[in-house]
Amino acid sequence: MAQVATPDPPRMGEDVKPFTPEKAKAIVMSLQQPAVFCNMAFDWPALRWNPKYLSEMLDGKTIQFRLGMKKMDAAPQFETECSYVQATLEEFLAWSSGLSSCFSGPFSCYDSCKYWAYADYKYIAKIFEDKTEVFQDVIWSDFGFPGRNGRESTLWIGSVGANTPCHLDSYGCNLVLQVQGRKRWHLFPPSDACSLYPTRIPYEESSVFSKVSVVNPDLKRFPLFKKAKPHVVTLSPGQVLFVPRHWWHYVESIDPITISINSWIELVEATSHEINLQYLNGAMSAYLEYQKARVLQHRYPSSHCTDRMMSTSCKRRKTQVMAEAEDNKEADFPTGKTEEEEKILFGPHLIQVLPASQETSSTGVRVVESDHRELISENEGGHFGKLHCTGKQSIMSNDYETLTDPMRSDTSANSSQTAISTNDLLDCLVNPQVISLVTHLLLEKARV
Repeated sequence: MAQVATPDPPRMGEDVKPFTPEKAKAIVMSLQQPAVFCNMAFDWPALRWNPKYLSEMLDGKTIQFRLGMKKMDAAPQFETECSYVQATLEEFLAWSSGLSSCFSGPFSCYDSCKYWAYADYKYIAKIFEDKTEVFQDVIWSDFGFPGRNGRESTLWIGSVGANTPCHLDSYGCNLVLQVQGRKRWHLFPPSDACSLYPTRIPYEESSVFSKVSVVNPDLKRFPLFKKAKPHVVTLSPGQVLFVPRHWWHYVESIDPITISINSWIELVEATSHEINLQYLNGAMSAYLEYQKARVLQHRYPSSHCTDRMMSTSCKRRKTQVMAEAEDNKEADFPTGKTEEEEKILFGPHLIQVLPASQETSSTGVRVVESDHRELISENEGGHFGKLHCTGKQSIMSNDYETLTDPMRSDTSANSSQTAISTNDLLDCLVNPQVISLVTHLLLEKARV
């Protein structure tokens, strides 16, 4: 396995960071692949959050730990299949160090040689609600997000073997500071979604899990996983990992005690309102033309002219859409790397996480970590597929008939006459039928 090269820490007296907050934010908002920032957090007080310090800060306060088996199963250990205990950090440290059971409290029922423990997803704002000064120890403003600190972050404390099943987060991108010990990250691009066999079980509102145990896959049951492109990196203390939006990740602790802090960054879509309206109008125009041809075919099933009309209409609209797409591509939607990405200089302070090498393990899965000495690779695109509604689609069917009947109105398929404006969109959003449908869907979701 390739060794991860750890850049030298800043020299004494050197307090200049490799990226300004503005440059760091530009990288975070434009980069499409995971990368490791080095020497960006060397002066963060949070780096002193070792187990002893946190134990003193928590002052006997209990937190919830998740316990799982260290065995290598061919199925993920989902949170719903783990055991849970409420314990102090002192008890966790005594248990993970192998001390007498009289010091480990509720952990005494679990053999530390067979189990791992994880105090995961702990909101710093909650566990330190009476010591708010510690929020300032986390300085995400160095990455161009003013005012973001520990209050908007979560804390993760684990023993060796502790892991999070492979999943993707539906919200924003992720910045992760490694404080203590090392963690190994197995990352997969959004385009690997089908190879990872997504599941909503266990249900978690903001995450989608994989059915595959990515470190010990059952390739007979999940053969498509052979096509997955893992990006494997070991994160060391002081480094900050950037995980792009919708990248799948499996995370495991590889040292006796690991501590990390993360924050999810909300992303704003770059597409303008005007461009969105163009797409909406294009879709509506194509739909109206298609419906017009279908109505004619239904009324005159034996007529060859309706077939020709449908074919001609589809071809005409296809040509028009392709032309508009080319115009938009040239004007607003460049393909490949964005201009901002082209300006990103990878090096010792920003290390791109590359796909694992083609070497394979006995399972047939590529497991070799990317070597930090190789700093540049092709950018891979792709997005996790959007969910498509396949349920009730008959809402406002009477309105559809009015719009699509070519004999009823002169406004049937003329795109200039059926153009949708911002006001039309707002009128639709406050339509009682739309509100009723959305309410129904939200209630159904709440019952899942």
